[in-house]
Amino acid sequence: MPWPRRNDPASIRARQELTGIEGLPASVDLEPFVDAAEALTGVAVIPVSVCPIRIELGSYELDGDGTVVERGRGEDDVLVPLAHTEGSLTLSMTRGAKAAGVVKTYVLADRITRASCFVCADAAQAITLSGWLEGELPGLRDWLRSQDDPKLSKRAVLREVKTHVVGPMCHVLWAWTTGDAVGPNMMTRNAYALNMGYVMERAPVKPERAILEANMGGDKKPSYEYFHSGHGKTVLAEAFLAGDQIRRVLHTSAEDLEALSWAGTHGAVASGMQSVAFTPASAIAAAFAATGQDLGMVGTSSMAHGTARRVEGGLHATIRLPGLEVGTVGGGTTLPSARDWLASIGCAGSGKVYRLAQIVAAAALCLEISASAAMATAGSENFFRAHHERGGLRT
Repeated sequence: MPWPRRNDPASIRARQELTGIEGLPASVDLEPFVDAAEALTGVAVIPVSVCPIRIELGSYELDGDGTVVERGRGEDDVLVPLAHTEGSLTLSMTRGAKAAGVVKTYVLADRITRASCFVCADAAQAITLSGWLEGELPGLRDWLRSQDDPKLSKRAVLREVKTHVVGPMCHVLWAWTTGDAVGPNMMTRNAYALNMGYVMERAPVKPERAILEANMGGDKKPSYEYFHSGHGKTVLAEAFLAGDQIRRVLHTSAEDLEALSWAGTHGAVASGMQSVAFTPASAIAAAFAATGQDLGMVGTSSMAHGTARRVEGGLHATIRLPGLEVGTVGGGTTLPSARDWLASIGCAGSGKVYRLAQIVAAAALCLEISASAAMATAGSENFFRAHHERGGLRT
């Protein structure tokens, strides 16, 4: 029997019969999901728990040149939804949030990039093209604005052009802001138009080949480029851990936490790791799954740079997420459960993306604090016990 490819009810039923899955769970109406994925056959159910975190958030908007500007700050108690099957994750994050008291968050930048490449006849032509492109930004912007093409996005605004020449190749990072959407689809359409309709037609040298995505940035992968210059939202979260909270809640000391940070940072450097942190991916994947984010973007979004420093009365802890790819409109955020969980934390719809980015960063820091505390105990005994008692280990 041919594999049914449409998403009409008959095709969905046929795929369910072929796979032996009768639409798990049977009570779920699949109609709201037909536009989210091709070959829809059923749904996967993941348990969602919540973690209470007190967060001091900034209120942000973009100015005319795309710079993130803070307009005010305020505190809020947020019940962060976490969809996962990882034993002790929610309890651990909750412990970190209790020790932190208030987590302060900041949005530092907002850029998402498409890494194109133009292959030229030789290095001289690639260098010529690079110089021309970096001086052509106003013309590129004007051309995009002038296009009357419904396939192009007006919400994806070109902000910068960065080039890198290697051999006969001129790599180009097109940097965009995309409003409340993550924006990969809209910036991809616009980048393709720039490549084929502007560069290939107007450049002073004629490239032999245009490649829409040539991997210089590291889309959906950790990379130095994104670790350093950002991709999506660049967010910082910080907390002060008082000495008595460290002892009473985390069962360790500021001295032991700082020692762990020192050892962990050198371990990360020695391994060439594109992160200086312990477990940010767990927090980010759980928050992403609950709120309808693209799970493939956990790879880039979980790149992190954590710090810990003893100060008077306790420990100052931070985490920087340079490539947090989140959206509050479009994609999986339109699905029923994701929309509900986004609404529960005040992040559904337009004007909420910076709030969501800060909440995810706060959650990641709280998990880092607790996991680090467990690892900082003598012999990392608490970390072992957490995995032994809650990880299903019985033999």
